[in-house]
Amino acid sequence: MKKILFMATIFLSTSLVMGKSNLPRSREAVLLESSSPSEVMIRATGYGIDKKHRKPRAKVLDKSANTDAMKAAVWFVLLGGSDPLIQTDEEKAAFEKIQEEFFIKSNIQNFITWEAEYYDKRLKIEGGKKLKIEKTYRINKALITENLVKKGVLSEESTIAGLVGLPSIMVIPEAKGKMAPIELLKTDPNLKKGAEVIESYLTARKYEVIVPEQQQVIQELTSTQYALEGAEEDYSYLLALSIGSDVYLSYNVNIESRMLGSSKVKKGIVACRAYETTTGRLLGTETGYSHERAAPDAVLIEEAMNDAIDKVLSRIMNYWKKDLKQGVQYKMIVTVSDVFDTDDAENIIFSISDVVKEVTKTYKENVVADYTYDVQLWCNPEQYKSSTDIYRYLKKNYNGNGEVKKVSISRKLILLNIVEE
Repeated sequence: MKKILFMATIFLSTSLVMGKSNLPRSREAVLLESSSPSEVMIRATGYGIDKKHRKPRAKVLDKSANTDAMKAAVWFVLLGGSDPLIQTDEEKAAFEKIQEEFFIKSNIQNFITWEAEYYDKRLKIEGGKKLKIEKTYRINKALITENLVKKGVLSEESTIAGLVGLPSIMVIPEAKGKMAPIELLKTDPNLKKGAEVIESYLTARKYEVIVPEQQQVIQELTSTQYALEGAEEDYSYLLALSIGSDVYLSYNVNIESRMLGSSKVKKGIVACRAYETTTGRLLGTETGYSHERAAPDAVLIEEAMNDAIDKVLSRIMNYWKKDLKQGVQYKMIVTVSDVFDTDDAENIIFSISDVVKEVTKTYKENVVADYTYDVQLWCNPEQYKSSTDIYRYLKKNYNGNGEVKKVSISRKLILLNIVEE
């Protein structure tokens, strides 16, 4: 009897604790659209209960369900979906310490910039004892991020920028056939609009945006200057300019249309992919859709692009955070001059590999051929703040045959050559 009473007491205590929890009962929500660089539209489910009255009152159920749906919408931004704000184990552990305080209704309301006047759905369940609703909210994602930074849950972007720098990003359309991406931007207004929307989104988030058309102008001016001075072009510099970014976003744009009665309605569809420039590694890919309606193409493209780009940027930042843990990633390609025979070239590559172990936290060999050594490096950003620092260390500490010569150094790509002394 005592054992049963003891277990009942534990159950009652647990129920009371759970009943006092500020966390949402519902964890059901869906992203409708990214309204802007700082806001998202969420449709969330809420469950209403009335513990005070034996016969649940409609007003109490409605109020309880609405509060729960509001919390579920914010919870989705924090921890739900494929691209939540809180992603790493460290961030989740830090948030667990403050989650009860965070989900107080008065705090959650600070992040709601708009809510629908009516429910999308309203349904009584469990014989009328509970109420289930669906409602749409607009959430200020940027304000939540700022709040979590202040509470020490998320890393401040300035801290990331101070260590490795926020990634510089170039936006280019997917090339079709033989036409170059820059020509597509000049000739296709829909693709031009897509680039403008992404670039606007990136600048609003304080990323460094590299405009491909401007890069072409710089290259042309550089070539002209060399020609006027009677000097040869510095192709290494032109190669550096052609790379120009840490990450590049490629995208395509489609407008689908159909007749709905006597009206023509259209829908914008965009696909956006993010790659690390120097390694070609895919960081994220998303497809965005606009609402189907009668509207100009530019409006539909902007809506669809906003739907896609927010998710892709979340993948980029997640990748950037991981780089902080294992170091900043560089790609290095070392070629050995063919004046050396294959045995000497092999020993040279072994010597380079020995120095690589000293300069990196970890590394990955991609190609080890007779005269080529292709490797990815992860270096401590506090010790090596740039690719030049890595090159200087390699040049100073290399003890093999020949001499280390720089071919090109561009952001995270290091091209070297081993030549006869």
